[in-house]
Amino acid sequence: MSYPHLLEPLDLGFTTLKNRVLMGSMHTGLEDGRKHFERMAVYFAERARGEVGLIVTGGYAPNIEGWAKPFAGTLATSGAARRHQVITRAVHAEGGKIALQILHTGRYGYQPFCVAPSRIQSPISPFTPRELSERGIQRQINAFVRCAQLAREAGYDGVEVMGSEGYFLNQFLVTHTNQRSDGWGGSYENRMRLPLEVLTRIRAAVGPDFIIIYRLSMLDLIPNGSSWDEVLQLARGVVKAGATLINTGIGWHEARIPTIATSVPRAGFAWVTKKLRDQLRLEGITTPLITSNRINTPEVAENLLAEGSADMVSMARPFLADPEFVKKARENRADEINTCIACNQACLDHTFAQKISSCLVNPRAAFEQEINIIPIAKSQQARKKVAVVGAGPAGMAAATTLAERGHEVHLFDAAAEIGGQFNLARQIPGKEEFAETLRYFGRRIEVTGVHLHLNRRVTTEDLLAYDDVLLATGVTPRDPGIKGQDDPALAGKVLSYLDVLARKAPVGQRVAIVGAGGIGFDVAEYLLEAGHSLTLDAPAWRREWGVGDPAEVRAGLLRPAPSPPRRAITLLQRKAGKLGGGLGKTTGWIHRAALKMKQVEMLADVNYEAITAEGLWVSYGEKHRDTQLIAADTIVLCAGQLPNRELEAPLRSAGVRVHLIGGALEAGELDAKRAILQGTRLGCSL
Repeated sequence: MSYPHLLEPLDLGFTTLKNRVLMGSMHTGLEDGRKHFERMAVYFAERARGEVGLIVTGGYAPNIEGWAKPFAGTLATSGAARRHQVITRAVHAEGGKIALQILHTGRYGYQPFCVAPSRIQSPISPFTPRELSERGIQRQINAFVRCAQLAREAGYDGVEVMGSEGYFLNQFLVTHTNQRSDGWGGSYENRMRLPLEVLTRIRAAVGPDFIIIYRLSMLDLIPNGSSWDEVLQLARGVVKAGATLINTGIGWHEARIPTIATSVPRAGFAWVTKKLRDQLRLEGITTPLITSNRINTPEVAENLLAEGSADMVSMARPFLADPEFVKKARENRADEINTCIACNQACLDHTFAQKISSCLVNPRAAFEQEINIIPIAKSQQARKKVAVVGAGPAGMAAATTLAERGHEVHLFDAAAEIGGQFNLARQIPGKEEFAETLRYFGRRIEVTGVHLHLNRRVTTEDLLAYDDVLLATGVTPRDPGIKGQDDPALAGKVLSYLDVLARKAPVGQRVAIVGAGGIGFDVAEYLLEAGHSLTLDAPAWRREWGVGDPAEVRAGLLRPAPSPPRRAITLLQRKAGKLGGGLGKTTGWIHRAALKMKQVEMLADVNYEAITAEGLWVSYGEKHRDTQLIAADTIVLCAGQLPNRELEAPLRSAGVRVHLIGGALEAGELDAKRAILQGTRLGCSL
């Protein structure tokens, strides 16, 4: 057994978890409304079948005031509890355990009924909360207790009480949001009354044989957040109030420090859990602690448990990426795990866009009934011979899905390795995780029996013998056509992003980047880090963003101390407005903040007039006003992409069935989410 600590059962006294893995709570959108219960049952059952020790659902409000948004998922009636039974039965049928998360959003609620300890608006909601009266507080406590009772009635094995990330209970704990002068404010003893009262009354209502997890904010990362002594005091109270497990919460949603994005070091906050666990053990408190945030491989999880950082590990998005994570680890097939790359593009970004969440690397997540990989009929007539041209994300997804179903698949690429544009992405500091996707697809190509042909540039004649040809030939850089860019006298001064990332062309100290989409931002970060990735240097990452020891600085919040920039960079875009407007909703701010810390100049509404030996000449607006020189040693062109479809017309003329996917179908911003989804869907349908 390769992961003895990870796969060791956890005895909770009245019940035993089969291993030390918690599938952390994720809001997928399936929780909102009555029509998705069967779909949730399938989704959770697949993860239970994958052998996760304990599942926690997405958050359910205990009442209307706790809604995340209008008509968000709520558990407040016996009728609702009955509807949940299809989920709990499905999970139990697969031998799993599942807890319901009780989530009261407080002032974070994106709805007009939101309430809070004080009438202070959140920076992430347009609604100002109503300050609760004493009687109103009692109503909220009753709602928490009733929700827990209903969860038990619905067949859940426990509940997780959400007390972190800046939600309702967390709001009572800190003076940042609690400015009351009654018995629920003022001293810390008063401010922590609410979570302890909630837990005490839930335990009395549900009895001793029901799991209660308390999600405790160990590092608020906001001004006037909890001190370390207050965190310890609350943890002791939580244990006394009857919590079975304490789960780690890191950072309020309004904090300006990334906590789960791909640029955050792996297990980057486990040291905080260890700090609390060590102190509680010294005091004789043995309540199991769960660590969380950016744990995405069994090796990382095993090491955390082996070194005593926690008693259990929470992984949320990794179970979107691969529902069989634990099973594969147990069967010594860790190389077959589809690793979460923490991109947020199909999970959290979808949540904020009011869409059902899924996963970039696994588009079946939450769509298990719709995207179903069904083996073809065993007859020879049903088996097709399929050529897939291009081993980027779209091509790899299509080829492996088709082969898994039983087709004969040949995957061609002119390059010496699989991956396409992912081979560029994985070089960007903070995007090292993209290499995991290539490792996964490389192994899946072997397991499914795809015939891989690298260093092979195919012609129309090579493809005539195939039943279907999938063109996943990707994109080529768009030529912005700037005057002077092709001047032989400026050779080496004007580069494409491919010259920089793939061909390692030398780049000067003063750089102008033409185009501020995802590639422009990536090139800027690549040139700024110059071979040193903060993601792989956790102490440097903490200094850069201002994360400190909570025992030394309140809430762990320090002034950021970025290292000096290694180059002077100007990032430019044609359109007016914020640069990087097309970046991910939940990660774009991180990229903009990172470049701002490195003093990158960002210019919008720019016309590119000419390139000369001095640099890039630009003007502004439709009237080409205020011409100026951006002095630069190197100009890097990141001005978009065009589909590469040169094989399409001759193949169609020859009568071959051709399918375009990925960048070959639609260039735009390089979009691996769309590419893998298209490849998977087409692979399921042929």
